[in-house]
Amino acid sequence: MYSGIPFPQIDPVLFQWGFFAVRWYSLAYIFGILGAWGLARRMSVYSHSTFTPLKIDDFLMWATIGIVAGGRLGYVLFYNLRYFCEYPLKIFAVWEGGMSFHGGLLGVIVATILFAQKRQISILTMGDILACVAPIGLFLGRLANFVNGELFGRVSHAVPWVMIFPQGGSEPRHPSQLYEAACEGFFMFAVLNTLWWFFPKYRQRKGFFSGMFLLLYGIMRFGLEFFREPDIQLGFIFEYATMGQVLCLPMIFLGILLLNYASPRSILKRLEKRL
Repeated sequence: MYSGIPFPQIDPVLFQWGFFAVRWYSLAYIFGILGAWGLARRMSVYSHSTFTPLKIDDFLMWATIGIVAGGRLGYVLFYNLRYFCEYPLKIFAVWEGGMSFHGGLLGVIVATILFAQKRQISILTMGDILACVAPIGLFLGRLANFVNGELFGRVSHAVPWVMIFPQGGSEPRHPSQLYEAACEGFFMFAVLNTLWWFFPKYRQRKGFFSGMFLLLYGIMRFGLEFFREPDIQLGFIFEYATMGQVLCLPMIFLGILLLNYASPRSILKRLEKRL
């Protein structure tokens, strides 16, 4: 029976100076946000939208707060509420880990709505650009999860690239973080940006890229959860689904609605006109 390959021992701390430590995980957030910011500025020039480079500069802090605050609160509410009710001060101990993508997404959505209303920008115009740049952070974040040896996959002997994670016991497991980096990060970035740069007609359909992002991520994350070990404090929801899969269902539904709204033959737009 194949026992898997050793997990590459990569120090989660890039370097440390006294009490100050620079971790790969924090760098993933920093470079993910900066990379998304730079690409968003370039896209806004070509799109000729009201979401200008200067407004993107202003939105950078809003997005950062939305990602961090939403990601943390999402983890607290969706994944470990009982623990944080018992130790509420631990909510602020973000350096101990515990962030939720779905919470971060909700945080960015709230930040986008508030910023768009304040600056009189179309919410869907902002969302379409943000959808195209978000996979940068997803890619780097999943790589950081792999370096930390966390969020590993389920036990398997079916493929030759299974790994023995230090925190996952002696059984070989899927490197599900790499699967997610490839699908949620690289693949989604390639699809969305290919459509945006080489098929300009889709830029005119407000909500198209937002819908594509939600639909693609929801479907891929739902499928990849079958390879990922459920959170130990939660286990399976309804005896067979993970919390990640449950949270992906509204994403898929909303993605379908937005794609329909962006379609030239939109049923939703017809209803909107009648109302």
